Amino acid sequence: MEENKEKTVKKRQECDPAYQWHIQDLYASDEAWEKDYESLTSEIQSLAAYEGRLKEGSEVFVEYMRKKEALMKKFEAIYVYANQRYHEDTGNSFYQGLAGKAQTLSIQLDSAVVFEEPELLAIGKKTIDSWFTQNMDMQLYKRYFYELFRQQKHVLSKEEEAILADVSDMSADVSNIFSMFNNADIRFPSIEGKEGEKIPVSHGRYTLLLESRDVNIRKSAFESVYSQYGQYRNTLAALYAANLKNTAFFAKKRHYNSSLEMALEGGEIPTSVYTNLIDTVHEHMDLMHRYVSLRKKALKAEELHMYDLYVPMVDEFEMKVPFSKAKEIVKKGLAPLGKEYGKVLSDGMESGWIDVYENEGKRSGAYSWGAYGCHPFVLMNYQDNLNNVFTLAHEMGHSMHSYYSDKNQPYIYAGYRIFVAEVASTCNEALLMEYLLKNTEEKKEKMYLINYFLEQFKGTLYRQTMFAEFEKITHEMAWNKEPLTAEVLCDIYYKLNQKYFGEDIVIDKEIALEWARIPHFYTPFYVYQYATGYSAAIAISRKILSGDERAKEGYFKFLSGGSSMNPIDLLRLCNVDMAAKEPIESALKLFGELLDEMEEML
Repeated sequence: MEENKEKTVKKRQECDPAYQWHIQDLYASDEAWEKDYESLTSEIQSLAAYEGRLKEGSEVFVEYMRKKEALMKKFEAIYVYANQRYHEDTGNSFYQGLAGKAQTLSIQLDSAVVFEEPELLAIGKKTIDSWFTQNMDMQLYKRYFYELFRQQKHVLSKEEEAILADVSDMSADVSNIFSMFNNADIRFPSIEGKEGEKIPVSHGRYTLLLESRDVNIRKSAFESVYSQYGQYRNTLAALYAANLKNTAFFAKKRHYNSSLEMALEGGEIPTSVYTNLIDTVHEHMDLMHRYVSLRKKALKAEELHMYDLYVPMVDEFEMKVPFSKAKEIVKKGLAPLGKEYGKVLSDGMESGWIDVYENEGKRSGAYSWGAYGCHPFVLMNYQDNLNNVFTLAHEMGHSMHSYYSDKNQPYIYAGYRIFVAEVASTCNEALLMEYLLKNTEEKKEKMYLINYFLEQFKGTLYRQTMFAEFEKITHEMAWNKEPLTAEVLCDIYYKLNQKYFGEDIVIDKEIALEWARIPHFYTPFYVYQYATGYSAAIAISRKILSGDERAKEGYFKFLSGGSSMNPIDLLRLCNVDMAAKEPIESALKLFGELLDEMEEML
């Protein structure tokens, strides 16, 4: 019998170990962890001892890097074990303590190697280039030095860097102030339910309330939230404007041509990739407008409002999927990736990669994580439904990406960049979706699946691109020292909603304030990666499903690439060029086909 049949949440020790991850693959016991922790604590200072010595030559540099990598691998295992143990039961004070100790170790390790980059930059490219001809062991570090010197023109003098570091400390306060306001201070008025009962409104409950079948609850929740942001509109505008000015200040001081260029440079992404996304989505705005019209028809609404965008367009499809069946569905869905992928996937799902079910105190949600030298781990809180089957495919996509990168790359290049982080996981979801759509005759299930896909396009491709466009406009205004009042920001945001959602929906005045509640805007130019990653994943899945063997072969090179190449070139291995319109158009073509199908069924 599978676990999780009872509605009560069990304590960790009452759960069947067959459905728990094999954390002992990292450390056999807490004592083994403690031993590594103690040894690493004493070894850290051996790294700091290299300060001032790197200029002695390539042999000393290679010796230092090997020692650092060995200690970093050990630290990774220490950190992941402590935190995953803590995530098993966040009420366990012992593992909470271990996670705290690991965090302290992280700070000590960072502090011990802080001299590394400034010292190497001071040695200079010319000298380091000569090291490559003198010492073959240096070849491994070619990309490392390319990365280091690539941004050298943006590194200032030691004195200027010290000043910027102090300013950076202060400028981080803007994001912290917003976070404190948004998470701790703002309160929303309760709303009235069908029976006159009071329903509390919070960040966590807001989306659930917008999914309510009762239009009055949706409208009331919407008005409750924006009434409060409206009260603080001028404060929030000043805060967001300060964040924009901070970014412009650092970009100018570091000799970038724009705030956008500075934000993308670290990830080796040309600014043309960002503008190409916005331009291509603009050319296909008619599809989003069709989606809005379809939603209006599906809900049989005389008028569609902004608070009607999250209520499901179709009836909930109840399909009970126990975990054993979910694994089989995922294996079949990902079969187009071939036998080798299928074997690793199956072995992973059967041999302790996954912590399957909820237990008392367990961290909510789902993630994939791990340490170099050990298989990845997946945390889930599996419920017997179709949504969780997609979550399983998604998280195993991350894990398989990590598995192939770790297997094929040295430690220094094993981690992959944020720009490509969601590609493998989303590609898995798209392949699974195609399999499920092909293998169902039931209209209700088909409508449920298509609706699931349509919502992803709306939320990930269009909505995140709209956010990206808002950021581009406002950062350019800050760069040019144009005024950024609440009125100006609301006007920009309102007009973007008109452009993206079209004429078949009432653009309620409250939505003009939505910019004020988006935490991601305090991490400049981050959200566009959701849209580019989604587009790349859909484009890759389309190529694989069409039988394009070259693309499939390239996809495995991509999965195995880690950060050994820049993200754009890695995706080009799959015959997907994110500097061009084609991948985004390929994804949007699928969006159009799904709209056609849904329009026929309604």
